[in-house]
Amino acid sequence: MYLVKTPKYLQEAFPSIEWRYKTVDKVLYLTFDDGPTPESTQTILEILQRYDAKATFFCVGDNIKKFPTLHKSILANGHKVGSHTYNHLSGWTTTNQNYYSNIHKAAKLVDSPLFRPPYGRITPNQSKQLSKDYRIVMWDVLSGDFDKGISAKKCVLNVTTNAKPGSVVVFHDSERTSKLVAKVLPQVLEYFLAQGYQFKAIK
Repeated sequence: MYLVKTPKYLQEAFPSIEWRYKTVDKVLYLTFDDGPTPESTQTILEILQRYDAKATFFCVGDNIKKFPTLHKSILANGHKVGSHTYNHLSGWTTTNQNYYSNIHKAAKLVDSPLFRPPYGRITPNQSKQLSKDYRIVMWDVLSGDFDKGISAKKCVLNVTTNAKPGSVVVFHDSERTSKLVAKVLPQVLEYFLAQGYQFKAIK
């Protein structure tokens, strides 16, 4: 069970976390979690380049260590990166000491002030502590690309019916989601570009 649209009350309950950006401009912020991975990163980069779109990749430190060339390609193509911990840890089931240590380890590979907790799971204390060094970026629209039972059409609709100016949209850069994202991403880009939107990386 997951929420495609992040409830407003949840966004307001954690004001120090960035959920979406207030703007009247037609701008969307696509984000890709869990990479880089050889099964999907290059395909995503090629699609984004085709549509002249920029995005933000929240990378797992261990994957950067395994695939440094892909990480460099993300940056070389003008996209931004953020930390997603070193081992994709859940803040809810990891001690604070181990969680912070893992993020510090990732910071040696991810040069960015941006951080997204895996699964969106972070405790209030962790959020308070990490906000001293990072901008914690969540989302207000979840594509659902990780859902094994979702169709490409439904995944597209999750985004096109919920995103609005300033929305932060989550996709995944992983082997598990690679085929679906390759189908869905061009449709999402074409839909919003036809309406005059731009796709920018989070600054």
